[in-house]
Amino acid sequence: MEVILYIAAILAAIGFLILCVSVSMTLFSLKSILNSLSGTLSGIEKQMEGITRETTSLLIKTNSLAEDIQQKSEQLNTVVHAVKGMGESVNGLNASVQQITSSIAKSVEENEEKIAQVVQWSNVAMGIADKWKKRKVIEQVQEIMPEGAYSFEQVQTDKPKRKWGRKK
Repeated sequence: MEVILYIAAILAAIGFLILCVSVSMTLFSLKSILNSLSGTLSGIEKQMEGITRETTSLLIKTNSLAEDIQQKSEQLNTVVHAVKGMGESVNGLNASVQQITSSIAKSVEENEEKIAQVVQWSNVAMGIADKWKKRKVIEQVQEIMPEGAYSFEQVQTDKPKRKWGRKK
């Protein structure tokens, strides 16, 4: 029985040796995989540092742009308020012009007959002024030219008068 015990111990030692060899082979293959993973992680770490720097730079630029937009928005608000005030002023001016126009139209309607009389009298006055100018021109021409210097009388010849109508 002692032999079986020695054989069992040898078998256990051989099993343990096979286990240790397989574990060491697995660990050696795992070592190369872990080295590759370590290299990849260090590359990713460097890339993340670059991304972090770029993100920080973009965040700073975004903040400065946001401040600039805020300032310009405030300036634009003052312009909008000014334009709104101008619009209200123009509306007030339009209302005033409409009131004046309506009052003028009302006055014209009330004084329509008087205006018509003024127009008639002005036409008469203009006609008299035109005749007065023509008379002055004629008088000046008569002063310059003696009477009978030029005769514009037509000499009429005796022409037989024709009678229109039926022949008898």
